[in-house]
Amino acid sequence: MAEAIAERLPDPDVEARLARLDALLDGLDATPGPATRSAVEAVALLTEVYGEALARVLDLADGTLTARLADDELLGHLLVLHSLHPEPVEVRAARAVDRLRPAVRERGGDVEWAGVRDGVGRVRLTTGGGCGCGGSGDVAAAVREAVLAVAPELTAVEPVEVTPPAFVPLTTLTHRGAP
Repeated sequence: MAEAIAERLPDPDVEARLARLDALLDGLDATPGPATRSAVEAVALLTEVYGEALARVLDLADGTLTARLADDELLGHLLVLHSLHPEPVEVRAARAVDRLRPAVRERGGDVEWAGVRDGVGRVRLTTGGGCGCGGSGDVAAAVREAVLAVAPELTAVEPVEVTPPAFVPLTTLTHRGAP
């Protein structure tokens, strides 16, 4: 007789468990001793085994399933953690920026992925005078957070400030000078 499948966790519950796990691991790091070393080693070994299991799933998956797995937020993070994500960091980061673009544009600005240099993600960031989005610092922080969430391999995300061109009156273009 087959056992019932365990009830699935909603995303907020997964996030709460991940936060608790981080707190527990931080606590272990702060507590020296042989029991701590054994606990940390057990977590590392379990992580390696789960990573291997995930790699085997990808080996058996077709391209469509692999893309669907990578597109899931939790699975995507696990694929990155185990260096198994099928998409390069550039693609994941650019998609994160593209997802933010409508919200930034709604506030009078724009954001565009500018690539990776020396492990640092770069974005072109324009904030309009009527942005109303709290300034370029707030937008840059939101972009940084979104990019690092999907591409933690990056060491940082830096905005490349773009200043909109200054207004040039049309009359200065049509008159070449006084006769």
